[in-house]
Amino acid sequence: MTQQPIEDVAAEEDVPVLIVGGGPAGLTTALELARRGVSGMVVERRDFTTHFPRAHLLNVRTMETFADVGVADRIYAEGPPEDRWHRVAWYTSLAGPTALHGRKIGHLPAWGGGPDGPRYAVASPRRFANLPQLRVDAILYEQAEKAWPGRIRARTELIGLDLDADGAVATVRDHVEERTYGIRARYVVAADGGRTCSELLGVGVSGPRALADVVSVFFSADLSAYADPEALLTYFIRPDGEGGPGGALLGLGPGRWGAESPQWSMGMGIHPDDPIVRDSDALVKRAREVIGVPDLEMEVHAISHWQYEGVVADRFRVGPVFLAGDAAHRHPPTGGLGLNTAVGDAANLAWKLAAVLAGQAGDGLLDTYEPERRQVAIRNVEHSLRNAGRHAPIGFAMGLRKGITSEEGWAEIGVWASDTPEGERRRAATAKAVAHNAEDYSQLNIEAGFCYEIGALVPDGTAPPAGHDSAIDFTPSARPGHHVPHVWLQGPVSRVSSSDLVEPMGLTLFVDDADAAAWRGAAASASSDAGCPVYVVAVGGPELGDEEGRWAEVGGTGPTGSILVRPDRHVAWRVAEAPADRRSALGKALTRILRDAPPLPGSDPLAGLKSIAEAGEALRRGRAREARLFTVMDA
Repeated sequence: MTQQPIEDVAAEEDVPVLIVGGGPAGLTTALELARRGVSGMVVERRDFTTHFPRAHLLNVRTMETFADVGVADRIYAEGPPEDRWHRVAWYTSLAGPTALHGRKIGHLPAWGGGPDGPRYAVASPRRFANLPQLRVDAILYEQAEKAWPGRIRARTELIGLDLDADGAVATVRDHVEERTYGIRARYVVAADGGRTCSELLGVGVSGPRALADVVSVFFSADLSAYADPEALLTYFIRPDGEGGPGGALLGLGPGRWGAESPQWSMGMGIHPDDPIVRDSDALVKRAREVIGVPDLEMEVHAISHWQYEGVVADRFRVGPVFLAGDAAHRHPPTGGLGLNTAVGDAANLAWKLAAVLAGQAGDGLLDTYEPERRQVAIRNVEHSLRNAGRHAPIGFAMGLRKGITSEEGWAEIGVWASDTPEGERRRAATAKAVAHNAEDYSQLNIEAGFCYEIGALVPDGTAPPAGHDSAIDFTPSARPGHHVPHVWLQGPVSRVSSSDLVEPMGLTLFVDDADAAAWRGAAASASSDAGCPVYVVAVGGPELGDEEGRWAEVGGTGPTGSILVRPDRHVAWRVAEAPADRRSALGKALTRILRDAPPLPGSDPLAGLKSIAEAGEALRRGRAREARLFTVMDA
């Protein structure tokens, strides 16, 4: 498989894992492999300097992974203080010539802040973080360079990929040395955004494309006299948005946040036929107009033109090659799920590759990557598409509509703001429309409650927790496929989360302290037979107290039961009570998890994508003016 005819190039280097692409998916995979003792290489066609903010939201599951690879503390330190960003707001503008300009329409708590704080604290020992990707990428790159020194290679482009029984030979072009050479790898992770590897492998994508044209302006300016001091993200509902936002303003820091943020990004929907689309000065002028400060001094750093889409790759594995991140799924920005889903791919794939390379598992384990992660990607892409439709009803409730003139629109906003029965009715409808956006900004169950139904796990026949289809309501569960519940336990010195007791290699067996001896004997024998370590964690005794009985409550097991957890913190097996032959039962579970290929879904690549297609078509038709909803790119 090659992109173009290439002369035979000998493989000059040999690595267990080659990662193509140096964004969050690729660099996080490298770090996850490195902490498990696996060496490899990353090749990136560009350098590792990001010139545009892009993604910025880092949910609690992502921050668990970032804590594992040693970057979480720095990300928290460089991000905003907790009281300066957990809010999204809607305004007519920040300022302007009339009393209708600079009017606040509404706001919501967001990303685990305010009243959502206790709910998010139940899900994870980590808190939500916010840091623009241009800074996250730099942190990941620095850490990856330490982990694989000399093997994080910039300006090295993949131009050919040949698969064989021993793995793959990648042909790369070093644009610094101007030479072409080969790299043999047992496995390849395609994390290149779908730019090259997918084409070489013949992997297509399913879902709506070219849903909207967006221009984002990255700039520095002093907005301290105008911006909402607590809102990280501000949408502007204006007549020129035809019912949807005319733009979205995001504070970027660094150092100072809220209204004092020195850097900002403004995302605006611009029709590709609009004459200003390639006129940088006109685009900056438009950004000033949307903000409502026409004479605002702005230092423009970059202007980005892009389209958003909602697609999922038809395959996530082709022989020794695995698609991850944007190569596997691309999301609308609404909901901030793109980077986070990519990090989830890395956490899922890396432990499996490490286990197979260490001889602890068979190739069947690698076959579980696609059914597990593809279904999560489908769910997240669909949710992102539906999030895009949650803003437009705000404008409609205010009286704005498609085809309205600017003069007519401001008149409707005047009615909305008036002290009249109609004004009161519109404001009440607007408040309800704003509240509906909690499906986006309080989407804890999307972020933390996803589970695997098919894969490296043994189902126990129990039903999912109540409310499992909700975007918001999260219920901890130790049902196989779910993330292990987070419970604070009392260690010898300080409290520790059950989530942090999971081992990075092998599997972790949680049992009751009173029954631990029997399970330790079974685990020692079964793990020896399987060739994979099983570490026993005894809960409820003097070394690891559960004084409030919370672990016993959420675990779903009796005093002799057990919960087997994978290195990515997902439950692989659970028994409510000890089986008659613990060693045999545990051994069978290990074989099923580590060696047997899972039953795969149907071969139809569109299976499960109907809802994505429906949501995308709604956007394309502008049924609720959803195609006018933009934020900065975070997918």
